[in-house]
This record gives sequence, C-alpha cells and structure tokens, in this order.
Amino acid sequence: MLNKWLAIDSATLPQVRARELRRAWERFVGNGSEDGVRSPIADSWKRSHAAGVDTSPEHAAPCITDSDETAARWAVHPLATAAPLIRECLECVADDAAHLMVISDAEGLLLWIGGNARVRLDAADAMNFAEGVLWSEGGAGTNAIGTALAADHAVQVFAAEHFNEAVQEWTCAAAPVHDPDTGEILGIIDLTSRMSTVHPHSFAVALSTAQAVEAQLRVRLHESDGRLRARYTDRLVGGDRRALVVSTGRVVDHRPQGWLQADRLAVPAGGGELTLPSGTPALAEPVGHEGAYIVRALDPARAAGPRPALELRLLGRDRASVTVAGREVPVRRRQSEILALLCARPAGMTTEELGIDLYGEEANPSSVRGEVSRLRKRLGAWIDTDPYRLKGLVDSDAARIKTLLGRGEVREAAARYDGPLLPHSEAPGVVREREALDRWLRHAVMTAGDREALWSWARSSSGQDDLAAWKAVLSRLDFADPRRSLAAARVGCLREEQGIVP
Repeated sequence: MLNKWLAIDSATLPQVRARELRRAWERFVGNGSEDGVRSPIADSWKRSHAAGVDTSPEHAAPCITDSDETAARWAVHPLATAAPLIRECLECVADDAAHLMVISDAEGLLLWIGGNARVRLDAADAMNFAEGVLWSEGGAGTNAIGTALAADHAVQVFAAEHFNEAVQEWTCAAAPVHDPDTGEILGIIDLTSRMSTVHPHSFAVALSTAQAVEAQLRVRLHESDGRLRARYTDRLVGGDRRALVVSTGRVVDHRPQGWLQADRLAVPAGGGELTLPSGTPALAEPVGHEGAYIVRALDPARAAGPRPALELRLLGRDRASVTVAGREVPVRRRQSEILALLCARPAGMTTEELGIDLYGEEANPSSVRGEVSRLRKRLGAWIDTDPYRLKGLVDSDAARIKTLLGRGEVREAAARYDGPLLPHSEAPGVVREREALDRWLRHAVMTAGDREALWSWARSSSGQDDLAAWKAVLSRLDFADPRRSLAAARVGCLREEQGIVP
C-alpha cells in the first residue's frame, strides 16, 4: 500500500489486518516496538504515550463541555455555516455504510454528530463518542480526529491502530479544514463506523469533503473582499496618496498598486496609529463590522504633529460621552442614539434608514434631518450628510469591542466591556445593535474556555443575572480562588430567584 495515510486497501481482509494490528499494538504497549505499523500511527502512538493517555477501556475520552456550552460553541463556529455542504457530501456514504458524520473544532472537541441513531448510541456507550467530548490525541489517544489535528493531514485509523483499547472495534477517517485567510486549522471532518465496514472510500470522501468546504470558504472570502473593494475603494482616491483596505489583517486592496510589499498588516484594535512594514507612519480608520479598515500612509511631518479624533463612549451609559480633539461636547439622548447608529454603520445611512432605526416605521424625515442638523452644529465636519456617516478617525468603545471579538481576543473584549450600548434606549436600531453585541460577546466568552473572560462578563451589568455564566465561572475557578465564594453565592441566589432546584 503506497499511501501511508490510508489504513487498508480494498484487497486486504479487514479481519486479518485487525489481528496483525492487535499484535503490533500489544508489542508497543509491552516494549515500545513500532514494527508492523505505518509511520503516522507509530508517531501518534508515541505522542499519545508521552501525553500519558491510558490504553485501558476504562479511561475513555473526557467530556469537557455540557450540552449548552457545546451548542454555544457550535453556533459560532466557522464550520457551522458549511454544515449543509458537509451533510450533502457525506450523507450517502453515511447512510449506505452506517457511518457517523462528525465535525470537531481545532482542539478536537466534538461539536456535531449526524448519522444512524443506533450507531450513534453504540459509539457513545462503547467509547464516549459524543458531542462535548475531547477527541484530541491528548484526550483520547490515536484516532483519526486527533491524529489529523496533530499531523495536519487527512488520515484513516483502523481497529488496533487506535491507542485506547475501547476504540479498537471502530474505524474512522478524518481530514482537517483550513481557514483560507490565515491557513490555520478550523476543525476536522470525520467519518466513523464499526471496524467491519472499513473501506478506502471513507478516507477519500472525508478528504474531498474537507477540500469542498475549503473551496466554499475561499469563495466566501473572495466575495467578502469584493464587497469591501466595491464599497471602499473610492475612498482610497484623493487625500493621502497611499492608502489600503484591510480586513481582519488581510490587505484587500491598495492604491497605487504595488507600493505595499505585504499581504497582511497588524492594525490596532479600533484603529489608530501604526507603522507600516516599510517604517512609514500610518493611520487606520475602522469602516465595517468585519474588522475592516482604511489605512492611509502619512507624511512624516504630518505624522509628527497631533491629529484630532472623535472619541465616543457609548457602553453602559444613556448619553454618549463625546470628545472632539480633546474637548468634551455634551449631547442629548437622541443625538447619542444617532451617533451609536452611525458608528455601527460606517458606510453611512440614508435619511429613511436612520429614521426607521431611530423612530420605527412612523419616522418623519424632517425630524431626522432636524436632529442631525442640531448634532452637526455641535460636531461640525465630523458628520457627512449624503449619506449620513461619521468621517475621519473615530474611536468608539463599541467598535473596539467588536474589533477585539473579531480577532478572537475575548479576554480583552470582556475586560473592556463597560455594559450594554445606551442601555435604556428604545430606538429600534440601537436595541438591535445592543442585543447583537451582547449576544456576540456572551457566545465568545462562553466558548473561549477563559475563566478571566467569564469573570469579566459575569461581573458586568449584562452578565450579572446570567446563571449559565456564573455556573461556568464556578466550574473553572481553582478551589483556593477567593472568587469562588462569590460565584457560589451568586449561583445559589439566581437559582432561588428563578425557582430552580439544584
């Protein structure tokens, strides 16, 4: 067999090969011999042994998240949007050969399992193969999911090639899915079945499905870049001669072509000053929800001098705190709502769009124009009118939280979160943006596995009544941590308030 990543070919009898592998496994467990096994499996056995994985059936893969947390992780995982394509690619094989379709995250945590209900139950009973269970090599020993992650390669694992004895009645084939932007592993696509159904096609199907998902993600990335170019490229013309559009660190477009010798750029969360790889000073202006910025190279003379900025503080307060070039500008509640909405829509809003988000369907365009006119008298050139949008460098605490979340910096986002966006505003658009930001932050905190991020969220005004968050805090704090007493008391209080019997 030429492919070292394939466990068995169609000419080999599974029962014969299973017996050979069992003897090889017993030799490895007994004296460390690697004879009779493929190099990827031998390497995985050594990694599993070094990680302290127990080979006995009593030590199954560990369950590390409950159903609520697993569902929250799956809801925000990048592969969740590709689930229909994955099912389409795998369902025929899964139905015909009684395979399970499985998706894990980049840590090996099982997020979604589909397929025959009887096989799912047997797999859960026999080897704790269920959603919320960790199937990395460190958690379960050699298996297709964990080994594909460790080797960053598609692999099939059969019978006693599995390190833990409880898994040796099964076979699996898995392939990693990579982020087309960063190249990092997003997760694993896996086919798992009983040992007797082993066939080379499961390896090929898992690999081709992963490639199809990566192709879909690339298309979506290109479409997103195209939308950014169409929306913002006209703003690269004029003003500073050298400028570019950056999305999640990736350079999407730059003018003039060829001046920037880099494909990626580290931009400060929320925008601001930075230095380009050439040493040229630059200024980043946030322009979208997806971590998009317009970055303009600055002349050294201009970079050396002070640059005014519009600073907005919108979180945890009913009236925005507005600072223009270091000078505080008082604004009313309705004007605060306008600023919050324009901050959330960097591309701009028409009179009709702003009116609906401020007043609902009963909006009066003249009322909108009047409010914006009064706000412009206070802020001057910081607001454009066709469409209405904030211009120049705007530093907003709400935009900064979104940027940090978009980068995966969950602990920093939770620490900087000062509360809901204009918490008592009833403007429809503000309510929408407020709830969306809270949901995003909560999902990120609940799925990040970071106890400090959880603590920050639970102590915030949005998270103080979140029973699930306080329970997660309690489960993650060390027993000697003095915060445990507060967390335990808060869990008890919330259970009593909600009529929940432990």
